[in-house]
Amino acid sequence: MKKIVELKNVVKTFSGAVALDGMNLTIYEREIRCLIGENGCGKSTMIKGISGYHKFDSGELIINGKHYQNITPREAMDEGIQVIYQDFALFPNMTVAENIMMIDSTTQNRRLVNWKKMKEEARRTLERIKFDIDVDKYVADLNVAEKQMVAISRAIAQEAKLLIMDEPTSALTNAEVEKLFDVVRELKKNGVSVLFVTHKLDEVIRVSDSITVMRNGKNVYESNENTLSKEDMIYYMTGKRLSEQRSEDVKREGVPVLEVRNYNLDGAFKNVNFSLYKGEILGISGLMGCGKDRLAKALFGIEPASSGEVLINGKPIGLIRRVQDALDHNIGYVPEDRLTEGLHMDHTIADNAIARIIKQLRGKYSLLSKEVVRDKQDETLSMVRITGLRRDNPVRTLSGGNQQKVVLVKWLAANPDILILNAPTVGVDVGAKSEIHDIVRDLAKRGVSTIVISDDIPEVVQVCQRVLIMENGEIASEHLVKDITIEQLEAMISGKNKMVDAQ
Repeated sequence: MKKIVELKNVVKTFSGAVALDGMNLTIYEREIRCLIGENGCGKSTMIKGISGYHKFDSGELIINGKHYQNITPREAMDEGIQVIYQDFALFPNMTVAENIMMIDSTTQNRRLVNWKKMKEEARRTLERIKFDIDVDKYVADLNVAEKQMVAISRAIAQEAKLLIMDEPTSALTNAEVEKLFDVVRELKKNGVSVLFVTHKLDEVIRVSDSITVMRNGKNVYESNENTLSKEDMIYYMTGKRLSEQRSEDVKREGVPVLEVRNYNLDGAFKNVNFSLYKGEILGISGLMGCGKDRLAKALFGIEPASSGEVLINGKPIGLIRRVQDALDHNIGYVPEDRLTEGLHMDHTIADNAIARIIKQLRGKYSLLSKEVVRDKQDETLSMVRITGLRRDNPVRTLSGGNQQKVVLVKWLAANPDILILNAPTVGVDVGAKSEIHDIVRDLAKRGVSTIVISDDIPEVVQVCQRVLIMENGEIASEHLVKDITIEQLEAMISGKNKMVDAQ
């Protein structure tokens, strides 16, 4: 079988930090190879090396039988290497056809554009992946799944031999994921190899022909077959066996810590009623667009509800109209987008860790003592395990999982009574996810009441004690997690199975 890409003992370092430590990888023609590994294991560095963005320090890079010491992005594209990153790198103010055919037009140095021919070629390219869309539509008006298909079509238009897809399902619905899998299989039929980079292990089992597992900058497992169980994938990724434990149930008695009555927000949710008890982990789940994300923001005052009432420890406080209202009642919030909403990316890890409590550290004349600040930073960072912690490095240097731990620890330092977690492990690998779940369970044991907003069904079942299912902006049903399986909850959310509400 023909080899498209081969890496042999590749090494890459950044300022002394080893990113790739003797990495080996082979990708064959007409192969769907899944690449998995914890955040920070070197996956992104390897992808950028293959595509010419990074230069490897040593080792061999062989593409289509040619040896490259320092491949450039242009050379990689000429060899048929195409990478689709999570942002897709599309031009929103240009049409579908223009985005698909732009590189072809620019590389041929055409002064005049044959618009009719461009649209015809774009349509033919779209037909190769059986995707029907108006080529005159602007990319800005497309949803995430449609943008992804345009990015794939652009790669095909460049005669891609290897398509590298970096976390391609992170923002897709279940139906859109199935469509993407169909497209990937169609690409294989057409002779294109796919390197499918993901942290979702169920997807690996469903779509891959072969599997490569990375840990600490090297491949620790490689198979030309899809024969690895989910449990073994986790073992090779982390070096340990992770138990899929569930949280112990709690007594829901006495006065609720939080009670939400008849909460409404036009166009988002309506008639939302629920209670949250001391030390309870309550899940809220549902299909994309069900209203759960905007409910989370409303409960923290980011996007206030239009009507309804909130009670804290049995005392009515009206609506949570602004973030300060939530903070005044010791409510914390971990946002879904940690990069833009949860962290100060250019500030240090240590500064981010105490960002929520910095005002509390002021001394006489509102001055900050360097010693007091540093001691509190060290104390706060000791609450979680952050791999390779260098406290004074910018937080952007951390992997996604470790960044999420910093967001969490920022709120742990504030000792919240109620903590709202919106998609707490999105984009996080299995090892970091397990650690974050342990942190949430430990908080519950300490009496913190937590709301977990998530469409990750295994996560809801493993970490929550009770779950509310939202449909069309309303609470459709309520269930005790101890009484249901992952499969049952998935069926209920998809509408395939309606269980009797748990009492």
